[in-house]
Amino acid sequence: MPVDPSFALVGSLIGVPARANMMAALMDGRAQTASELAFVAGVTPQTASSHLAKLTEAGLLAVERQGRHRYYRLAGPGVAEALEPLTHLTPNQRVPERRRAHARRVGELRQARMCYDHLAGRLGVAITDSLVKRRFLRRVEGDFRVGPKGRAFFDDLGVDVAAAEGQRRHFARCCLDWSERRPHLGGALGRCLPSAWSAQSG
Repeated sequence: MPVDPSFALVGSLIGVPARANMMAALMDGRAQTASELAFVAGVTPQTASSHLAKLTEAGLLAVERQGRHRYYRLAGPGVAEALEPLTHLTPNQRVPERRRAHARRVGELRQARMCYDHLAGRLGVAITDSLVKRRFLRRVEGDFRVGPKGRAFFDDLGVDVAAAEGQRRHFARCCLDWSERRPHLGGALGRCLPSAWSAQSG
């Protein structure tokens, strides 16, 4: 079966270790400068700029200029959701200390982290498991669906399910967690949960 040229292009772009490290560093949704990403990737600023230009041109990254600086971020949640499952396919390798400086506490990342704009790690998976167990969510063909009990639960939490359903992105994505090898809740609904909890705690 012939390979789609766009698929091959993306594969060639993220197959370069420096670019892969840059994109992994942007998985938490925060924007970073070229200098910061160069440090993460272990390359010179000039080399980093070349890599970032290619990733931006391909539509994988977005760039915003503020003053003298350019800030790079993943182009959207769809990019993060596509990258997250790929991380569990990579072989275990010893990562140089320079690259680990960006995330020294690997145990903390596994415990809880943001996957672009939704909760991931053990905590994200545990919350998703609880929502499924209580029948607020059910898994259907690679996505999650919200049942009647779930709508009442999310409404009490302050989450506008109808508004989340109306967004252009996936509503309730079944996002494979790279550390747990099990799904956590992504998509528009997954994005709503951290902000809802923050509003309640505030």
